Amino acid sequence: MARISGITLPKDKRVDVALTYIYGIGPAIAKLIIAKTQIKPEIRVKDLSQAEEDRLRTVVEKEYATEGDLRRNIAMNIKRLKDIKSYRGTRHAKRLPARGQRTKVNSRTVRGNTRKTMGSGKKPVGLK
Repeated sequence: MARISGITLPKDKRVDVALTYIYGIGPAIAKLIIAKTQIKPEIRVKDLSQAEEDRLRTVVEKEYATEGDLRRNIAMNIKRLKDIKSYRGTRHAKRLPARGQRTKVNSRTVRGNTRKTMGSGKKPVGLK
């Protein structure tokens, strides 16, 4: 049972896929980690030796911000933007897109502007 950054990796997955279960590690970083630790990417998590698990754990925890630290860091960045009342901060506060996306057509459900479709107005045959 491999635990890295407080996450239990799934046993039957390949190591490169299992690492992506950790928040902050995607496919590209998982491949870099595997290259640094010199573990075969096609090996399954259940087949890892204790030494390989330890190498993975040390590389992930020392070199990458993951899970709680990363979430806290992102939340602090957003809070800073809100505190200085920047445009992006106000968009975050209003729960609207912050990077220039349009809002007339997209992100309607967040704004509460869901439109109900009415249909063609034609009654089905047989129902009265």
